[in-house]
Amino acid sequence: MWTNTGGLRGQKLRAAITFTSVMGFMLFGYDQGLMSGLISGEAFNDEFTATRIPEGASDATAQHVSVIRGAVTACYEIGCFFGALFTLGFGETIGRTRLCLAGGIILIIGTIISCTTFVGSWPLGQFVIGRVVSGVGNGMNTATIPVWQSETSQAKNRGLLVCLEGAVIAVGTFIAYWIDFGLSYVDSTVQWRFPVAFQIFFAAIMVAGMYLFPESPRWLVKKGYDNEATKVLAALYDTSEHDEVVIRDLSLMKADVKSAGQSGGFGYLFTFGKTQEFQRMMIGSSTQFFQQFTGCNAAIYYSTLLFEDTIGLDRRLSLILGGVFATVYALATIPSFFMIEKVGRRKLFLIGFLGQGLSFIITFACLVNPTEENAKGAAVGIYLFIVFFAFTILPLPWIYPPEINPLRTRTVAAATSTCTNWICNFAVVMFTPVFADASGWGTYLFFAIVNLLAVPVAWFFYPETAGRHLEEVDLIFAKSHVEKKWAFSVANEMPKLDYDEMKEMALTLGIREVGEDYIEEGEGEGPEKGLSSDDEKPE
Repeated sequence: MWTNTGGLRGQKLRAAITFTSVMGFMLFGYDQGLMSGLISGEAFNDEFTATRIPEGASDATAQHVSVIRGAVTACYEIGCFFGALFTLGFGETIGRTRLCLAGGIILIIGTIISCTTFVGSWPLGQFVIGRVVSGVGNGMNTATIPVWQSETSQAKNRGLLVCLEGAVIAVGTFIAYWIDFGLSYVDSTVQWRFPVAFQIFFAAIMVAGMYLFPESPRWLVKKGYDNEATKVLAALYDTSEHDEVVIRDLSLMKADVKSAGQSGGFGYLFTFGKTQEFQRMMIGSSTQFFQQFTGCNAAIYYSTLLFEDTIGLDRRLSLILGGVFATVYALATIPSFFMIEKVGRRKLFLIGFLGQGLSFIITFACLVNPTEENAKGAAVGIYLFIVFFAFTILPLPWIYPPEINPLRTRTVAAATSTCTNWICNFAVVMFTPVFADASGWGTYLFFAIVNLLAVPVAWFFYPETAGRHLEEVDLIFAKSHVEKKWAFSVANEMPKLDYDEMKEMALTLGIREVGEDYIEEGEGEGPEKGLSSDDEKPE
């Protein structure tokens, strides 16, 4: 299955890979929005009575129910964390497409467990177990899909394609909110069973794509399957296996693997020096940390509850505003397609953190003195937040870690950043309803402060990667180490390099002495004249 193309080549194959990746992330977004309209729904609370706040309940009882609601929603993130953790340990061995194939199947199994619960048969426990199992599959997918997409994309549009993955998270959330709203008029358990079961639709498409389309050529080269990697590259470029562009890319990948070594386990993340694996892993993980602790999922998972309980609107209007919120969220991703390459990653991080912080300051200020007019202002602040988030901090943490990390640690570093996402996601989703009960305005003040603190972090530690080959990023960090400069400063000063310039700079910096010979050996001779897959295949 490593060289399957589904009968497609060139742009059609790249489009099919993108579509498969998009389905995986649309599923992610759907899961994010799913529980917002269900957790306080009548049919859901009739089935799972522990999530219902009784009329006239004491503050202690209401807080207890808030904790249960947070746990039922956040248990999914625990599964996602362990799925990403599994990828961290075994992803490099299994491969990109096979791991996502397994993840999709696991997610489908978990969904079936969740939506087949019945009263009298420990329904809440079964529902939670199903959510955790589904989360394991989703964690495996979200840790791997951006890497697969990055490694099968061209430098000129890699950011745009991975940005598309991030943007469709919002589309998935949009679909979930409006399905929840439409089914809120249904009195039976279909009100919550159908939205939960609908996850299978996205998962099935993704599983089919992972089976039909090829493995990452970089992973194949890393494992010594050079012949297979050549076939995949030829299919991606819609050319012959002896074409110059195929030989060039294969030689560059082989040089990168040769210089980095075949191993790329967790221990390599703690490498410093010119390659700076540890620093680069921390940068990638910090983007996921800030994505969660700047308040996105407090707004996305609980927007309906926030409108209803914190701002004080009625149930039906809260559901409608939640749907409009999801619609604005989806539409606001559109600018990212035009800005991700032209404006660049670094500037969008800065715009996003600053805009989100100011938006939540508006919400916080309006909720300090809760009146009907101030409630409207608070809602405006939440809407402004999701607009800034949608075209900046939503896609960027999925684009940046695969770009910022070197080949030998790309899978484990991306998995580490995804683990960071899910454990922070769990924390935020778990404490938000409890925090909001204790202090509605305090919740938004906390998130506003975190957003503003993220601005100097992005300024000093996030170099620009837009439009650069993945191998160029290695040179940026090596040069920053040698010259004792900030990596962002080196990236700003260093022009984009062609193939020969990359070779020359690598030799000058001394990070590919062995790899340089390796490039020369295969150059101009065709992939079959270089190191054969038979020579390097693992035992």
